[in-house]
Amino acid sequence: MNERRLRLALARERLVERSRRLRVEAATQSAVLDPVLNVGDQIRAGAAWVRGHPEALAAALVGFALVRPRRVWRWGLRLWGAWRLLGTLQHRLTSR
Repeated sequence: MNERRLRLALARERLVERSRRLRVEAATQSAVLDPVLNVGDQIRAGAAWVRGHPEALAAALVGFALVRPRRVWRWGLRLWGAWRLLGTLQHRLTSR
């Protein structure tokens, strides 16, 4: 019985060491993704800020509308059309 416990303990130690090496290897290999993930974090933080400060976005849109009203109308119509198209697609996909 002692010999079996010893074998199991050795196997466990090998597995723990292998897990440690694999974690270190995964961490070093994933370091390449850090810049991309940092950009994603910044975008998410910016979106959270905009959700927390909608008045700043509204002020920017009003200012842009005062400077370039034609462009605002053009983009507004495009966004409204895209919104309607998305709603139609969602309705068709969910109704099946």
